[in-house]
Amino acid sequence: MAIWLTKDSKVIVQGMTGSEGTRHTRRMLRAGTNVVGGVTPGKGGQKVDFEGTTLPVFDSVGQAMSETGAEATVIFVPPKFAKGAAVEAIDAAIPLAVVITEGIPVHDTAAFWAHAVAAGGRTRIVGPNCPGIASPGQSNAGIIPADIAGAGRIGLVSKSGTLTYQMMYELRDIGFSTAVGIGGDPIIGTTHIDALAAFQADPDTDAIVMIGEIGGDAEERAADFIKANVTKPVVGYIAGFTAPPGKTMGHAGAIISGSAGTAEAKKVALEAAGVEVGKTPSETARLMREVMRSR
Repeated sequence: MAIWLTKDSKVIVQGMTGSEGTRHTRRMLRAGTNVVGGVTPGKGGQKVDFEGTTLPVFDSVGQAMSETGAEATVIFVPPKFAKGAAVEAIDAAIPLAVVITEGIPVHDTAAFWAHAVAAGGRTRIVGPNCPGIASPGQSNAGIIPADIAGAGRIGLVSKSGTLTYQMMYELRDIGFSTAVGIGGDPIIGTTHIDALAAFQADPDTDAIVMIGEIGGDAEERAADFIKANVTKPVVGYIAGFTAPPGKTMGHAGAIISGSAGTAEAKKVALEAAGVEVGKTPSETARLMREVMRSR
């Protein structure tokens, strides 16, 4: 089993005919993702061949859904078009929209997130500026390398794309039910808490790795949620222990101010909730190995 993305999920790609969309659609197909078409306004009716798999192009998400039964979209469009692409997906009420695009203005993200909420939360948004979702052996929606780890019983939620890949590689012999890269922008759709709740409810996830980073209070809020609602073992890592105050590090949301948003404050909050926190990604992987050996 997996959360949000399984082998049966029918996926479309917004921006499939662009260079990034084409390249990653090819990758997703190789990973076994059930990609059923793409969306590029003005190019409806065209077909694109991917190493023997021919996919139709539609003018809109709504049309793609009605023709293919798509239930997830991966958005690979330039930043200036990302808000429109996300709003279109939300208006079509597609259940899952994975927004890969980096560099979307914060006010654009705020606008399409507010639009999703106003529409009743029918569309789960993952991202933006994220690597996507991978359920190894089943489906891969985004840019996470498909061969980095196999299927298993660990759930992973991470703000950082690079650390997602590293953690999956370090625990590749144990494997993952699903890995979710939620992105590190100041405003994102799916949060640590959303993923923690889904992994807690998933009978095929035995333990959870949570990767956070400096800036904001998302990890502290996640710690409160874990303490109140999560019974499965959680191991954590916070990136940014050496980051200087007041300087943006990596993601736009990775900035600390005074004592707020520091890695140490987040570590303390997580440990108070019973989460073991590694000092490095490798130590975090070792802690998870110990958890899985004890089960």
